[in-house]
Amino acid sequence: MTDQTTLEQEMAAEQRHLDRVYARLAELRRSAARAERDGYRLARVGNFGALVERDAMVFHAAKRRHVLDAEHEGLVFGRLDLRDRQVLHVGRLGVRGENAETLVVDWRAPAAAPFYQATPAEPLGVVRRRTIQSSAEKVTRIEDDLLDPEAAPAEMRVVGDGALLATLSRATGRGMRDIVATIQREQDEAIRSPGSGVTIVSGGPGTGKTAVALHRAAYLLYSDRSRYAGGGILVVGPSPVFVEYIASVLPSLGEETASLHSLGSLFPGMTARRTDPPEVAAVKGSLRMRRVLERAVRDAVPDGPEELRLLYRGTLLRLNRGELDQIRDRALHRGARRNEVRRAGFDGVFAALHAQARRLGINRLPELRAFSDELAERTDFRDFLKAWWPRLHPRHVLGWLARPERLRRYAGGILAGSEIRLLEAAYRSLDAEGLTVADIALLDELDAQLGKPPRPARQKRDPYQLAGGVRELSTFGERQRAARAAARERPEDYRDYAHVVVDESQDVSPMQWRMVGRRGRLVRLRGHGAAGLLGHRLPFDGHRTPAPGRLGRGGQVTGYSGYAPVGTPHRTRHPALPATASASASGTTPRSTRAGQGGGPGVTWKNQPRSRRRDRSLRAAPRCTGHPVGTPAGPISPPPSRSLRSL
Repeated sequence: MTDQTTLEQEMAAEQRHLDRVYARLAELRRSAARAERDGYRLARVGNFGALVERDAMVFHAAKRRHVLDAEHEGLVFGRLDLRDRQVLHVGRLGVRGENAETLVVDWRAPAAAPFYQATPAEPLGVVRRRTIQSSAEKVTRIEDDLLDPEAAPAEMRVVGDGALLATLSRATGRGMRDIVATIQREQDEAIRSPGSGVTIVSGGPGTGKTAVALHRAAYLLYSDRSRYAGGGILVVGPSPVFVEYIASVLPSLGEETASLHSLGSLFPGMTARRTDPPEVAAVKGSLRMRRVLERAVRDAVPDGPEELRLLYRGTLLRLNRGELDQIRDRALHRGARRNEVRRAGFDGVFAALHAQARRLGINRLPELRAFSDELAERTDFRDFLKAWWPRLHPRHVLGWLARPERLRRYAGGILAGSEIRLLEAAYRSLDAEGLTVADIALLDELDAQLGKPPRPARQKRDPYQLAGGVRELSTFGERQRAARAAARERPEDYRDYAHVVVDESQDVSPMQWRMVGRRGRLVRLRGHGAAGLLGHRLPFDGHRTPAPGRLGRGGQVTGYSGYAPVGTPHRTRHPALPATASASASGTTPRSTRAGQGGGPGVTWKNQPRSRRRDRSLRAAPRCTGHPVGTPAGPISPPPSRSLRSL
């Protein structure tokens, strides 16, 4: 029997199984549609219990039909022949036959783990591993790996040159593909690693770190959906081009809950693509910029009023610049946020004017509260308050750095003279050329320091409320779906992601780390050179700012590093690898297990100690201060008058 005949017979066998799977899938789809129709018929019973049962049946049937429709292309991509003669097919979705027999095992299920973890050295009970490629519902290619030749029965046939090399030979197109069919053992260990503790992954470009991180996100959603799907997943990339490149990976794995952002688009309402020269970006990314911005936030508004002159009952009341500065400094006590303590500043002005009026002996002077309400009704006084202490947007304060005299005052004693001159030159073109990627982290820092002005709570809108107070007729299931959709709806500046993936972590500046840390409870990093960090709960202070300097103190630490680009034989490695070793965290060159034609497909990753470079960067990270969430930023004031609420 020729090799071509063997290949055709094996492909025909896989095609028969694929036909059975797709036939069963069509039957399940029809069954779900019937269940949906039967659910609607329950409404004819005429009681409330039947309506509730109808809505539940319709909802679950429609959800099942959506899942079956979403995973059609490339549904089955693998097969395992085990020592006990059992055969398992691995795919994107678990499918059972008419008699509950397993037709397809979900790739994330424990039973599918040997498909990724088995090697010739540790076959894990697998005799033959087969990768199946298909287009629509037709098998186009199969590739086998014989992992345990001694246990192979005489009739078992092996075809192809190896699954991994066959997949690598395919054209990849412009976007990143999912690697669900070709995950290697060491990659699978990282993907299925525990969600707690610290997992360190490092390696050179092209070693699959990004794909591993994205597939781990899909695995976590599968294994603990209630924990991760509700909070959502944020994927942060270094640039918009990179984010576009990886955009299709998670949807191809059936996960639609992830939000993708570049470092230049994390701050709501602002997007930056322009980059600074490296020496300027280093200054903007330094933690010292936090102190520079703190000084800016506490400063007087440029071109604002320098004194207050007010005629009250025929007497001139006056506050000079020094007195206004003292009032502002008292309101901006340590840890206070400027936009949140505007009322405290206004109260300080009222108190100073009232005390001055009392010293001047104004007749029948009302008490402070009545005096404040009387002044607040005056348009000229309200205009002064809005000009003296306006609501500030971070972009406004960042623009103050474009004034050389202010920048020198804010940065004096913090930055070196040469660094100040670099910033002066960079911000000279801020209005003309716009923000840079490094500026986005500064905006986010300013937003944390400025705070949000208090606003009255808005009543939640009923999606079924029509004009005139009439409520639209709806089913219980529709109302439940609307409630779930409202619960999943996230504001533009959502900051409570359950999982955050940061790509190219070695290039993220300390100020950018602070920005990323404010947006999630769990941060997962990957990068080359210095090790990336996966799966660690970052400690936060009251402002939800990460303190990366405390990473790795206690808890389990697992490392995966020193691996070669996927599918690279040892003899064809790039000549730059020795230089890579001298600059890498571990000081070792990536190694491949496939030194010759023999051996199974895959590469070796080695556990390595954490890099000194990473440790230094972690020690340099901020230990942030600030009042805890929920703690008042200043003394509690009485409710403002109606006139002041509009300021």
